[in-house]
Amino acid sequence: MKIAIIGAGKWGQALYHAYSQDHDVVIYSRQPKDIDNFVSLDEALDREYLVIAIPAQFIRGWMSEYFEDRGQNILVASKGIETSTGDFLNEIYGSFVSSDRLAFISGPSFASEVQQSLPTALMISSTNRELAEIYAEALPSFIKGYVSDDVVGAEVSGAYKNVIAIAGGVCDGLDLGNNARASLISRGLVEMTRFGEAFGAKTETFLSLGGAGDLFLTASSTLSRNYRVGLGLSKGKSMDEILEDLGEVAEGVPTAKALFKIAKDNDIYLPIAREVYAMIEEGKDPLRSVNDLLR
Repeated sequence: MKIAIIGAGKWGQALYHAYSQDHDVVIYSRQPKDIDNFVSLDEALDREYLVIAIPAQFIRGWMSEYFEDRGQNILVASKGIETSTGDFLNEIYGSFVSSDRLAFISGPSFASEVQQSLPTALMISSTNRELAEIYAEALPSFIKGYVSDDVVGAEVSGAYKNVIAIAGGVCDGLDLGNNARASLISRGLVEMTRFGEAFGAKTETFLSLGGAGDLFLTASSTLSRNYRVGLGLSKGKSMDEILEDLGEVAEGVPTAKALFKIAKDNDIYLPIAREVYAMIEEGKDPLRSVNDLLR
């Protein structure tokens, strides 16, 4: 396969490492990087198979300004919901290419561990099962690939788990204990399932790699950027301080804002996401959020 990775952040580079094991892969980003097989945008867009790892909030702008439709298939490697519109990524990409050329990757996958070729299992979701299987079978031997046709479920779980991860960081930062973290994560799973079902997602997707698998990982480890946002909130840091210290995009922050707006507009009960939003946007004291959740 001739594949191009677009986006050379940590996750983009991890996917470049993974797909390069058995295939002809190049990589591109707007900021030049000292990486083997780094190419121009024109060369990247000439590939039949693209993997786009651009932060969710920048996708619409990038597609509008830089993407040229040459019939490519696209594996979406971003996770999030557009804050300004509340649109899911499949809706954004769907305004540029047909849904049968889109697939979405999800599952427990810290970039640093993928870079080390450590084993994991990932889900490729698409309305086009054949395309999902192509991207799944192209994964290297250290990644077990599964396929699904539930694009909305994959998207919701991939975005929502980052918000629960912020709450997980707050929980551990406040030293609330293992019981509290387990309770939070399990109720977070219920909450994101409720949200997904409201938009037609399948319940079983949230018990899969892209749902429970990614949630358990992201909400309990300092390797997670979103978890580290929660740790910062628990110590009374401002969002500006936290994001400056982080130096990377934490998709759970804009996603919490998007979830709050969508839940309000559609009358969906999302207590954990609501408290994360309150801590991020309103400066609510984390202990007050804990007490309100317990009530």
